[in-house]
Amino acid sequence: MKILVVGAGGYLGRRVIRRAVADGHDVVGTATTAASGHRILDVRSRSAVRELLAEVRPDAVLNLAARMDSWAVTADGAAHVAAAADGARLVHVSSDVVHGGRTDPYTENDPPNPLGLYGSAKAAAETAVAAVAPAAAIVRTSLIIGSDDSQHIRLVHDLIAGKRGGILFEDEIRCPVHVHDLASALVELAGNDYPGVLNVAGPEAISRAELGRLVARRDGLDPATVPTGLTAEANLGPRASDVKLDISRAYAILTATRLRPASESVRPGG
Repeated sequence: MKILVVGAGGYLGRRVIRRAVADGHDVVGTATTAASGHRILDVRSRSAVRELLAEVRPDAVLNLAARMDSWAVTADGAAHVAAAADGARLVHVSSDVVHGGRTDPYTENDPPNPLGLYGSAKAAAETAVAAVAPAAAIVRTSLIIGSDDSQHIRLVHDLIAGKRGGILFEDEIRCPVHVHDLASALVELAGNDYPGVLNVAGPEAISRAELGRLVARRDGLDPATVPTGLTAEANLGPRASDVKLDISRAYAILTATRLRPASESVRPGG
């Protein structure tokens, strides 16, 4: 199967490429710069996306492209990719930031209720993909962790070392997913016909602060040195604190993928 990975130069994209190649697929990746070694693609350009997909003629398209500060990349770009996929299997990566936070876990049937601009862009992307390509899989995921170049793991080290300011919140709950597990899930979904939203995250709900302490312990650092606090103390405006994803459907759909808990994902060699 020929798979086109849009956004292949990023943290997740590199792992998706490796997994797809290891599984024997013919893989083409895109990125925004030539330095990545992939095909250059600006998803903000509808014509550029259409021309590249017409040239590559993939059997499946995995769209990982997003930017927290760009509606054009995150929302408009998703619509451009969905329209250009035109019959190819489409797997679109979304996020738990489409939710506004609550005590109960979110299922796939819960509609988006974002609080911030990035969440709104992700929600708009989901709407566009579902409208243009109703057979597509829309993957809502959570914090991506697993290896030392994860931005969330780097943040813990930077905070402890005083390289940047800030705190990790005791009341910000997520379900972190190992990057290799998520990559496996995306490639597996490229080969099936599951339509609609699918929650793909780790099975363990954990605070950002406790995740930081897990990383510190793993790396031989004092977990008490991780700066922590509550979201109310940070005065960051509207922010979803408790966002847990129910992944019971993923267990049924993803027969070749294991979803590890955060406490296992940050172990040495994880």
